[in-house]
Amino acid sequence: MPTSEADRAHGYRAGRFAVVDPATGEALDEAPDQQPDELDAVVDRAHRAWHGWRADPAARSAALRAAAGAVEAAGDDLARLLTREQGKPLAESYAEVARTAARLRYFADLAPRTRRIVDGRPVRSEVRWRPLGPVAAIVPWNFPLQLAAAKFAPALAAGNTMILKPSPFTPLATRLLGSVLSAVLPEDVLTVVTGREPLGARLASHPGIRHVTFTGSVSTGRAVAEAAAASLARVTLELGGNDAAVLLDDVDVDRIADRLFWAAFRNCGQVCMAVKRVYAPARLHAEVVEALAQLAKTVAVGPGLDPDTRLGPVSNAPQLARIEQVTRQALADGARAAAGGHRVDGPGYFFAPTILTDVPPGTPVVTGEQFGPVLPVLPYGSLDEAVEAANGTGFGLGGSVWGTDPDRAEAVAERLECGTAWVNDHAELSLAQPFAGVKDSGVGVAGGPWGLYGNLRPFVVHRPEES
Repeated sequence: MPTSEADRAHGYRAGRFAVVDPATGEALDEAPDQQPDELDAVVDRAHRAWHGWRADPAARSAALRAAAGAVEAAGDDLARLLTREQGKPLAESYAEVARTAARLRYFADLAPRTRRIVDGRPVRSEVRWRPLGPVAAIVPWNFPLQLAAAKFAPALAAGNTMILKPSPFTPLATRLLGSVLSAVLPEDVLTVVTGREPLGARLASHPGIRHVTFTGSVSTGRAVAEAAAASLARVTLELGGNDAAVLLDDVDVDRIADRLFWAAFRNCGQVCMAVKRVYAPARLHAEVVEALAQLAKTVAVGPGLDPDTRLGPVSNAPQLARIEQVTRQALADGARAAAGGHRVDGPGYFFAPTILTDVPPGTPVVTGEQFGPVLPVLPYGSLDEAVEAANGTGFGLGGSVWGTDPDRAEAVAERLECGTAWVNDHAELSLAQPFAGVKDSGVGVAGGPWGLYGNLRPFVVHRPEES
């Protein structure tokens, strides 16, 4: 692929592409622009490595525990590079590195269980589990390391090999992670490939790939599923979210405001399961807007390497343009910005944390996924109206209900059409729990034992029972 005008302007060579620091808008480094025709050799090596990797579960567990230790030892370098290419505050990058190591350690100690089938027949039937083969993972730019580990840790633990493709916006920390892991994993068990499209499309459709796991937008997820269908590969798709937070009429606004704000604005709002809409009782609506707006106006926004920063830049220029577009559309439709509503002057991809009120319910910032530091707060009259609105989009990743009576809040949470519902919290996850969406938010299950079994196939051994 020829270099782009932007790459040439920064002096990068053919076969490489520029990676931009979102805090400055300037090129940070370059990464290899690998071509689709290079994947045949990569997949072939992964397939050959699979035969040895799947054969020894004890060795796999030991290697994954060693991998967790290697990630922790490289934590400083990984976290700083992650912040520079993705933009998030350094403390959040350290947390992402820690989560990456923790996931490796968790799956190192998880193994599938053989199950005996007892149904009254004079036979002995056992369900055992076998790995699938080479797995492809396509990872987005919002949590490059954490989401990569969410895919490769269970896949490797199950005995598969993996080819990992990060977003071209954030390939650097993932390449470093691959280098760190290569020191403790057998050769070709985990391979990182970087490049721009059509590399991802070719990886998803490659006939040597047996499972494609993808996190990203709904539209791209559909394309990945179509590509994988050509070889009947299994797919796991974690797609968009438009999570609603429903505040009950007994909610203590002052008590929850800070937690609610960060449930929406952590990682600059670039979280699939972030709160993206708030529904507040009409009598409390103004109070909720004011509390959230005050936090938005006072939060420290700046480069992620600045220790005072709480909110970094938007991660890339196309996403910044989308956030600007949906915000302008909402304001043109009659919404009012109680805080923010505009880019921050100066270099980099900064957008002022924004609280919108008087938002028409049909505007795209409500019905779509803004994936940025913009939060609409909408009033409701009856609780039934709020639940209907919360469920009234094509998304179904997560949702939450907030109030002083947790039993009542849980009863409302049961009515939400989503994969995970929280009470008085949001986006709090355990490594041991399943993570899945409904409707347009995904296919398949990640996390916990479900994530492990998603990388295995059942194998039945059937024999007559001995007398």
